[in-house]
Amino acid sequence: MSTAQKIPADRGLTIRMFTTGLMLVLLYGLVIGILIAIGINFAVVLVFAVVLLFAQYWFSDKIALFGMGGRIVTPAQAPELHGVIDRLCALADMKKPRVAIADTDVPNAFATGRSPNNAVVCATTGLMRRLDEPELEAVLAHELSHVAHRDVAVMTIASFLGVVAGLVTRMMFWTGMLGGFGGGGRGGNNQGGQDNAALIELSVLVVSVVVYAISFLLTRALSRYRELAADRSGALLTGQPSVLASALVKVTGEMSRVPTRDLRKAESFNAFYFTPAIAKSGVSLSTLFSTHPPLEKRLDQLAKIEAELGRPS
Repeated sequence: MSTAQKIPADRGLTIRMFTTGLMLVLLYGLVIGILIAIGINFAVVLVFAVVLLFAQYWFSDKIALFGMGGRIVTPAQAPELHGVIDRLCALADMKKPRVAIADTDVPNAFATGRSPNNAVVCATTGLMRRLDEPELEAVLAHELSHVAHRDVAVMTIASFLGVVAGLVTRMMFWTGMLGGFGGGGRGGNNQGGQDNAALIELSVLVVSVVVYAISFLLTRALSRYRELAADRSGALLTGQPSVLASALVKVTGEMSRVPTRDLRKAESFNAFYFTPAIAKSGVSLSTLFSTHPPLEKRLDQLAKIEAELGRPS
């Protein structure tokens, strides 16, 4: 469901968000079961899960801005950026989100926030320096589409489950290396008790790895589709698909000029970026598991939209 009058809802995205959410609820219950199987008290597990999920959801905008070094800016501090957002929000007939700037040379932008009323759209100084105004407008239209589609909150919750499952996996791994949960028993049943404990630990480790893998694949599939949906909505909003395509090519090309250390710092936020912070292009393990669809697929879609609007690609 879209919150902007001029940005239509994407039915395919809505179905995928619902399906992903349903699967993640089931996986979330499985993670809680894993923690209980380890031997942690049910009440402790429940409180821990609720508190972490609430913190991740409620403070998602602050966490993302802090991680990227972003800061909220006023119209007086960034008049050009605010001007672009104002025009797009008027065009889309949607509430204006807060506007932020991240002081980094990584050319990118992202939207965050648990709801359209709490949304933030952030552009980096590297992006604003490299793009002209029409290209910057096209990128920000893409980010506003994420806000209108309400997919940011789903991605926030989805990524949280992966983090929890990953933590369980690491905890089981290190606990196993340090001697496990088996403890020492007495008498002849000692060996049998240790064997059972080892079997339980191994089972929990395997299940937690499977949960992490499923969560990882679900978030990647949703993330790739939502980027295509935002490309389409953003291009239709501005009426300039070719300009968005130009921005995509320029940002992707400029990414290779950014120092590797800066790209590594930004990698944890790739699921929320306009383009992933990856230095090299081509087919590799990183691109196969990328949070974004291939550049060629995004450009092909924009070319088709250009043709639908009656213009040569």
